[in-house]
Amino acid sequence: MAGNELGEFLKARRAMVAPDPALLAELRPRRVPGLRREEVAQQAGLSPDYYTRLEQGRHRSPSEGVLNGLADALQLDSSARQHLFALARAATGTTGSVAADRRVQRVRPSLHQLLASIPHLPAFVRGRRTDVLAMNPLAGFVLHDFMAEPVRQRNLLRWALLDPEARTRYRDWAATVRSMVGTLRMDAGRHPDDPLLKELVGDLAVQSEEFRNWWAEQRVVERTAGVKRFNHPVVGELDVDYEALDVAGEEDQTLFIYTTRAGSESERKMRLLAGWVNEQAESAPDPDTGESAGGQGLPREASDREE
Repeated sequence: MAGNELGEFLKARRAMVAPDPALLAELRPRRVPGLRREEVAQQAGLSPDYYTRLEQGRHRSPSEGVLNGLADALQLDSSARQHLFALARAATGTTGSVAADRRVQRVRPSLHQLLASIPHLPAFVRGRRTDVLAMNPLAGFVLHDFMAEPVRQRNLLRWALLDPEARTRYRDWAATVRSMVGTLRMDAGRHPDDPLLKELVGDLAVQSEEFRNWWAEQRVVERTAGVKRFNHPVVGELDVDYEALDVAGEEDQTLFIYTTRAGSESERKMRLLAGWVNEQAESAPDPDTGESAGGQGLPREASDREE
């Protein structure tokens, strides 16, 4: 992530903007997709030389007005606009944030209680870098039991890219994982000095050609709500709606809750899964007493006493 991140983002995003049809009829051939530098500059109200220096990393302190003009010219949505401003702050060294440390993020006890209180709905907490911090048993069965993994391996994007299970679990695997890469790109803009994020990017870039291609696209995605389409090994096709809710008072923690449409086949299948999972949870022996839990236990903590 070192180097000219702002310039690389500008370059990638102008390649995504379709030129005005009138420009396509001009005699001068277009050698690159999207807009030329001078076209972006004109639409943003900048001189071509200034924009060129900005894209090449020779100017690193654009004003707020310049950034707003660029966001409009590049047709950025709200998430991409936020990312542009974050990259500009990082380029000038004015992010105002401290590099994230290497400790595991913690989920407060009341949030664990919330997860345990909705055993009929898959729910989990995602942290920085798409790390999975906590989940209830049903989420582990619908998605993947991240709590059974070593702490450093509890990462949604790593699993989705490198575990063959994920490629069969998501019916639209490529589109889903491409969006996850966009979420990680958003994190990178917010935390440009995060050492663990840099390690993750480097590791995935070595192991996954898909990741290298999608990371180079400079797309950013901020999850709020949507649909997930699974192919579950027990019940087959399963469609869920999800809500992504920021956890108040906790930085970079998001609560995801999966629901199904009332009266749908997916609702029936989710009830079957929930009944089976919760029956197993009730009959499982308590690790401390050896007796049956007799109810839904709290989801395991993100640390599991591991460092």
